[in-house]
Amino acid sequence: MAYRLGDNTAKELGRLTLNPIKHLELFGSFLVPLLFIITNSPFILGWAKPVPFNPYNLKNPKRDGALIALAGPLSNFLIAIIFGLIVRLMVVFTPIASSPVLYNIYNLLNVVIFVSVLLAFFNLIPIPPFDGSRIVFAFLSGKAERFWLQMEQYGMLLIVLLLFGGVLSFLYPLVIFVFRLIVGPAVIL
Repeated sequence: MAYRLGDNTAKELGRLTLNPIKHLELFGSFLVPLLFIITNSPFILGWAKPVPFNPYNLKNPKRDGALIALAGPLSNFLIAIIFGLIVRLMVVFTPIASSPVLYNIYNLLNVVIFVSVLLAFFNLIPIPPFDGSRIVFAFLSGKAERFWLQMEQYGMLLIVLLLFGGVLSFLYPLVIFVFRLIVGPAVIL
């Protein structure tokens, strides 16, 4: 999206790629998830390197920044919908229960759909550094805008507190609801 809006920063840095290795980072992609696994956490948190963009290359940095932020969650929903269509077609046209291979593919597709929906909603949380915060920022001005910018330094702390405090548990019913809408009622999982 940034590239379409006039910023070629990601392309110049070799980050405009689907190669997952280019997006991994030691701390967020490996060490933090490993810490959650070692501590038997009920959830695992991790992240990849954000794809960079330079707001000075955009015609309307505030609006375009929000459009760039919205592209991530929308792509997650698009992935979920595409795989959801495949799952629905599998249910209608294949003998899933009678084939271990089809059954495993079916379950893998459902996991991809669930994770995609979860990531979409999780990234829409309006706390920095999530995409939701950039979307909200586009609608702020004056004191609210300055407050939002100051809050960025506390974003990760807020996220960790919300996760461990269970405040984000409201996301789960929403994710399940949208997941069921996408895959239909015949989920075997």
